[in-house]
Amino acid sequence: MTESAARIVVIDAGTTGTRALVLDETSTVLGQSYTEFPQYHPRPGEVEHDAEEIWDATRRMIVTALDRAGTEPAQVTAVGITNQRATTVLWDRRTGDPLTRAIVWQDTRTADRAAALAGEWGERVYSRTGWSLAPVYSSLSLEWLLANVPGARELADAGHLAFGTVDSWLIHRLTGGAAHVISASNASVTGAYDLLAGDWYGEWLDFLGLPLSLFPDVRDDSGIFGHTDPAVFGARVPIASAIADQHAALFAQGCVRPGMVKCTHGTGTFLDMNIGTTPVIDTSSGLTSQIAWRMNGETVYSLEGYAGSTGAAVQWLRDGAGIIAEAAESEALARSVPDNGGVYFVPSLTGLSAPYWDAYARGLIIGISPGTRRGHLARATLEGIVFSVKDFITAMAQVSGSSIDRIAVDGGASRNDLLMQIQADQLGVEVMRPSNTEATSLGAALLAGLATGVWPSVEAALATQGVDRSFVPQADDAEREALYADWRRAVDRARGWADK
Repeated sequence: MTESAARIVVIDAGTTGTRALVLDETSTVLGQSYTEFPQYHPRPGEVEHDAEEIWDATRRMIVTALDRAGTEPAQVTAVGITNQRATTVLWDRRTGDPLTRAIVWQDTRTADRAAALAGEWGERVYSRTGWSLAPVYSSLSLEWLLANVPGARELADAGHLAFGTVDSWLIHRLTGGAAHVISASNASVTGAYDLLAGDWYGEWLDFLGLPLSLFPDVRDDSGIFGHTDPAVFGARVPIASAIADQHAALFAQGCVRPGMVKCTHGTGTFLDMNIGTTPVIDTSSGLTSQIAWRMNGETVYSLEGYAGSTGAAVQWLRDGAGIIAEAAESEALARSVPDNGGVYFVPSLTGLSAPYWDAYARGLIIGISPGTRRGHLARATLEGIVFSVKDFITAMAQVSGSSIDRIAVDGGASRNDLLMQIQADQLGVEVMRPSNTEATSLGAALLAGLATGVWPSVEAALATQGVDRSFVPQADDAEREALYADWRRAVDRARGWADK
């Protein structure tokens, strides 16, 4: 195989939709396709996906992307996967079929359970998993499923069930059921993996009554997970990467040295910092410590702060409030006013994450007056996204010991110039936007190419990327701090709202 023949298929399995892309050795996208899939909300605070619908969407998007790229399955060099994190998929090993709907990472049904366990287990699990004890834990979702899905406990105890995140599920299906694996980055975000021991956290799983037989084998994020079943994919092709979405973006943005930071704006907004080969867990910070990626047996760690409903708040402007027809309209509408008019939007639609970890918080718009217009709501939404990042950036700098003066951005909302300028102004840092803002997909492609020899080194892989535009701060310190102080007042009013 020559370099010119390289064709990498990437499956980007997001929270609201699935994208498939075909890239070559220059990281050029030759063809892609995207579709949304249904979101299920059985009760308030509950979010579910149908794993079969995700798989069906994946297969259809692969076929479409290959067709648009003029590529046959047999011409594919490797498959890479990047995925929404901590979503809990449970399937029957004997049939390969999902036992029930997947519990999505945004789901808060285990909030009461997490609160009840916090006294005995909160500090203990945080200090080992790197994650604050919260409903996002896949381990808590697994416990809930075994207790509430008829027959699940018996099947689990008999060794008939398999758990995995979405990467595990897709690899299971792509290999025709031959593989039950998970990438190191995805394992580390389940609330079930012991960062210090480098294995599943047995003490915690025993307490929750979760048999180890449920759990997949942990593999390097860049490496061979298995091969596609020709009956499923059309050819036998190595699955050469699987990496959690934020971790993929961190790599694609070139944040391969300690202290480098990226910010991804998707359904939620995620700020991640490379901290090197030693995990740093500070349970007082509210930040997450996790595996950024594992490659050639070497583990790189990162710190993360995230807000779960930021891009989702813009979607709410479109689908819930109905004040825009498309998400892209938010920028023009926000520019129609000179400032927020005293309006603040706390986008805690499914609770607050770092640094608050309040599953009972709910979305709040405050400061509305007779002069409030649609533009003020749009601007408050964009500012709320940035304030959500500011809530944990200071803690990240303190915990890591690295000052933050430059942030790489990606994700769909990073194409919004006003949002990027607000981010530079409020955080007081340079914001750098790459030419390719689909960094999650790109990260999976680069890691798959590195595992199959498309690129000889990390440096060669990253050299395929370029910068689109940089944004520098324009606001003064007094303005920045006054706006943030009012934001914090709004957050205080949003906290604990759903705690009955």
